[in-house]
Amino acid sequence: MKKLLVVAMASALVATPAMAADVKIGVLLGFTGPIESLTPDMASGAELAMKEATDSGAFMGGGSVTSVRGDSTCVDAAAATATAERLITSDGVSGIMGADCSGVTIATLQNVAMAKGIAMISPSATSPALSDMEDSGLFFRTAPSDARQGQVVAEMLMEKGIKSVAITYTNNDYGKGLADSIQMNYEKLGGGVTINAAHEEGKGDYSAEVAALSQAGGDMLVVAGYLDQGGKMIIQSSLDTGAFDSFFLPDGMIGDALPAAIGPDLDGSIGTLPGTDSPGAKMLDDMAKAAGFNNGPFTAESYDAAALMIMAMQAAGSSDASAYKEKVMMVANAPGEKIYPGELGKALKIIAGGGDVDYVGASAVELIGSGESAGSYAEILIDGGKNTTVGYR
Repeated sequence: MKKLLVVAMASALVATPAMAADVKIGVLLGFTGPIESLTPDMASGAELAMKEATDSGAFMGGGSVTSVRGDSTCVDAAAATATAERLITSDGVSGIMGADCSGVTIATLQNVAMAKGIAMISPSATSPALSDMEDSGLFFRTAPSDARQGQVVAEMLMEKGIKSVAITYTNNDYGKGLADSIQMNYEKLGGGVTINAAHEEGKGDYSAEVAALSQAGGDMLVVAGYLDQGGKMIIQSSLDTGAFDSFFLPDGMIGDALPAAIGPDLDGSIGTLPGTDSPGAKMLDDMAKAAGFNNGPFTAESYDAAALMIMAMQAAGSSDASAYKEKVMMVANAPGEKIYPGELGKALKIIAGGGDVDYVGASAVELIGSGESAGSYAEILIDGGKNTTVGYR
């Protein structure tokens, strides 16, 4: 009798559908700090993917994906790691969409995520150091490395006849890695770097830094910083003193807040931002507009980061990072049916049925190496007080 009861119970367990999974994903971005004007749209992009997956009813047996936000500050590693610890231990997230800036991403990965076995997919940490860093297979990124951005910046400068530049960079992993990449690639093409100097974030006055840059000279000032703090103030001080009147602005400097703050004097400056003219980019534009936010810098990469994590969980049949980390590259790349923004429900059903997907997403995702975007860049021109895209590379 006991044996029959055990068999009956086992049969019932086999016949019962898997319980719906209700999963939390941390959104770890600098809601305060030097890129705070960018992060609301980035968070909204990631949360749009979560809502889309939940509303489809196709995620993990009809389960839900919800967001828990945390502030990385972008620059304070101690604050970022404390927030990540809270997201994991108190809020119970199964993965982290983030962090954003490279230094806090490295600190969070090394000090928290690896120890806790939690996967991270960053939409905007671009330091070349992350390419070869030991990560236990837990780290991915949907923005390309600054090793590539340095090449693009150098090519654009030479094509525009800029023969010498001064470089100022925010004194962290992002700024130093990008500045060195720009210098190396620019000098290979025959350009000259008059000075390559760091600046700190959060200062009230940058006159000493601008004086040193001015003394070194150059046809243009490259500002590898952040648009809401140090980078903005160095540009304003350069304009006020006549040190420089044209600027190259890499990705951390691109956002609507900068031309709004500086005004017409910024017109004519140029820059770079991860971006693509793929069909998915326009699809996300329309979706973001309908949802009431802007598809701004790194918003597409944030949507894609969350989408990849969600699809990897579906492919693994688990929200445990030790299982789904092995599926991220699989859902990101060929072979499989191409998936664009607005098609996450379709993707989840294909995966549940044993099929393959090739996630193209909003940023034309293709993961290479240990899990980073091959990436393309938009060429930016500041014109009429706005960032305008004039081409792609």
